[in-house]
Amino acid sequence: MFNSLLVATDGSEPSQRAIDHAVNLASRLEVPLHAIAVLESRTEYDSAIVDPEVVRAQQERQAQVALETVETAASEQGISVVTVRREGIPHEEILTYAEERDIETLVVGARGRSAFRGALLGSTVDALVRQSPRPVVVVGDESVRSES
Repeated sequence: MFNSLLVATDGSEPSQRAIDHAVNLASRLEVPLHAIAVLESRTEYDSAIVDPEVVRAQQERQAQVALETVETAASEQGISVVTVRREGIPHEEILTYAEERDIETLVVGARGRSAFRGALLGSTVDALVRQSPRPVVVVGDESVRSES
């Protein structure tokens, strides 16, 4: 079940917990670690208020910082990590990358949303859990649960 891991990060606090868990797990199990940050292509904004180039630049900075965080955490544990930045719909890009690299298990941070609200919003975590043919480890505030 844990021959390789992919941690998805967006720089948020929940994804930081997922990073910590994935790095520790990869270190203990001595398995390859990959990290992905996806620049969301479905951003909604009023172009009269927000410049799309400003939004894109901010997304790129957040992705870079998020992936650097994974690299630092992995380095501290003495493991290497392959990082990638993609653009598109996050859950689709994460699943595509996992398929391309034959990654066995996905690790993601849970948002603090209710199941009802998450289902309505179609969150990335919800989509991954529902659509992934691979196990998805969802790292929450205090506990870890695995769903497939």
